[in-house]
Amino acid sequence: MSALYMIVGTFIALGVLVTFHEFGHFWVARRCGVKVLRFSIGFGKPLLRWHGRKGTEFMIAAVPLGGYVKMLDEREAEVPVELLDQAFNRKSVWQRISIVSAGPLANFLLALFFFWLFAVLGSQQVRPVIGSVEEGSLAAVAGLAAGQEIVAVDGEETFGWAAVNLQLVRRLGESGRLKVTVRDNGSNVAQTRQVVLEDWLKGIDEPDPIAALGIRPWRPAIPPLLGRLDPKGAAQAAGLLSGDRLLSFDGQTLDDWQQVVDRVRARPGERVVFQVERAGQQLQVPVTLGSRGEGKARSGYLGAGVEGVDWPPEMLRTVRFGPADAIGEAFRRTWSMSVLTFESLKKMLFGELSVKNLSGPITIAKVAGASAQSGVGDFLNFLAYLSISLGVLNLLPIPVLDGGHLLYYVVEAVRGRPLSERVQAWGMQIGISLVIGVMLLALLNDLSRL
Repeated sequence: MSALYMIVGTFIALGVLVTFHEFGHFWVARRCGVKVLRFSIGFGKPLLRWHGRKGTEFMIAAVPLGGYVKMLDEREAEVPVELLDQAFNRKSVWQRISIVSAGPLANFLLALFFFWLFAVLGSQQVRPVIGSVEEGSLAAVAGLAAGQEIVAVDGEETFGWAAVNLQLVRRLGESGRLKVTVRDNGSNVAQTRQVVLEDWLKGIDEPDPIAALGIRPWRPAIPPLLGRLDPKGAAQAAGLLSGDRLLSFDGQTLDDWQQVVDRVRARPGERVVFQVERAGQQLQVPVTLGSRGEGKARSGYLGAGVEGVDWPPEMLRTVRFGPADAIGEAFRRTWSMSVLTFESLKKMLFGELSVKNLSGPITIAKVAGASAQSGVGDFLNFLAYLSISLGVLNLLPIPVLDGGHLLYYVVEAVRGRPLSERVQAWGMQIGISLVIGVMLLALLNDLSRL
């Protein structure tokens, strides 16, 4: 079932985002009087095609990793004299800028709509209450304590742990003071604590910001009772079954699921022995743990989930906005995520954030499936984030991307004449090499995560 969600989720996500992006180019091109020859979703062999009233060929192709809008252009083929006024290259530089920028702009508008819809529908979130603080950690030094609720980070209100994590991600690789506003249990008075950061998690492959502060979120006691198993995980291979209760780990008693998580993570690739209770009997089950990550980020992997428990109602909150208020929330989140994406790319360029955080089509497919399976709200959030990423990446000033074309046209507007075809050709070759290199790096990251 999860594979089906992954396939369907991926096709819906890419189909919607790519179509809307290309429609932005298409719609503005038509308004500027440019003849559009082809509107394609996907590349390669056509699976389905038809022609519109104005002669545009609409096409759905076999490889769904993008799309394109082909316009009448003298640089690509000879144009009949009677159609010269409809050629893209004959339009003013400002019209060409409008057409090229319309694709990324469409992605930001789509994200805005998804965030608005998510805000109107509402979501249930876990209150960001601190469960424990590690002794000597950054959080402990700053005066954070168990039982406090984090109400804001760097001045941004935090309704749940996802918002806390997002604000912390913004500070990865940085030095300075992180402002964490907390409220004690049963109190209405907020206090601000300052966490001192110094090259915080700089270059770490798979950073866990909340844990790096020394904070463990509050959660109800979860007995170590196995739920779903990864068919290719260590637990399944060793013969553990759903419903098994884990009693001990190499002789150490297990009372809570978090103990299982902590001990497994600390022993990547090692052989351990679980004592389990199954159908009233106690068994010794040796397990060779798997591993994830590399270097310092390498951790053990059991490949088992835990049977869920109900959360106390007072630890949950429903966050919902009215249609009018949701507009402001949608603009805030779209702006915040756009800035975060640009900042993350800058940090990768300067080595403050590991390039291991780049993701490719495999990770996108996995997250699409997981979010689709999780519910409409999570899938809308995923679509919004992905749409923003697509918009931001296309605005990068790299020839072959929309941002590269915009760069050429801005230079033309300033100089009063376009760059030479030779310079533009060099730029395109460099741009293609950069894009292919980044794509290969993202794919390698995906494969290493597998």
